[in-house]
Amino acid sequence: MYSKLTHLKKWLHYYRTASSGVGHGIHSPFVFDFIRNVLNDKRDFYAFPPIERLRQQLKNDQSVIQVDDLGAGSSVSKSNQRTVSQIARYALKSKTLAQFLFRLVNYYQPENIIELGTSLGITTAYLGAGNPNASVYTIEGAPAIASIAKKNLQQLNLHNVKLLKGSFDALLPIVLSEMKRVDFAFVDGNHRLEPTLHYFEQLTRHSTETTILVFDDIHWSAEMELAWNRIQDHPLVMCTIDLFFLGLVFFKKDFKVKQHFIIRF
Repeated sequence: MYSKLTHLKKWLHYYRTASSGVGHGIHSPFVFDFIRNVLNDKRDFYAFPPIERLRQQLKNDQSVIQVDDLGAGSSVSKSNQRTVSQIARYALKSKTLAQFLFRLVNYYQPENIIELGTSLGITTAYLGAGNPNASVYTIEGAPAIASIAKKNLQQLNLHNVKLLKGSFDALLPIVLSEMKRVDFAFVDGNHRLEPTLHYFEQLTRHSTETTILVFDDIHWSAEMELAWNRIQDHPLVMCTIDLFFLGLVFFKKDFKVKQHFIIRF
């Protein structure tokens, strides 16, 4: 993991050099449409208030649970004993990023969705609410966290989500064999080079030209930046969008040559 100072410097460089969006050097019709209808969509959707009320409840929950990290661990706490409040404040995707993921699902309407890293279920809820007709499989490695997430998803009446407890390595092949085709995947866990590339390769084998893969924290560490570079170089990847905290991958064949965009968000 990069130090906070290094991470800040990288973000400042990203912010200074990224395209500001529509009308600023974006000539791809697909990316232009993405910026206008997803990235810059400022509407408050029906699903947002109940999920954000639940997030606030979790931030106030002082219950202590045992957390067994199977990935790269927490950047905030090195203890396996954490409060729900700590996890909600420091481990959950921000409101801005989580609602962006909702808009992605809501606009493109993927039918088969995979999430690696459920955490407390807030981002999962946004993915499930984005397309109520989709089948959402989410995997969480920490049993205590998964149990809380399951209750949260039930509280939000999200019946299109199937939560699995266990390691990504063990469960992802099972999910892929059931799902056959991946339309959308959000990879948010085990922020290391080899696991990230391993999950990418598995997802790619079940992807189509309309599949969207989203990788979390692509600038979190040197390993994650290397993983992101290798993903960009993959022969099937035709377009990527770097939003600093998230990296989007597209396989669309109508991109005649690879195009990689860095867009301010």
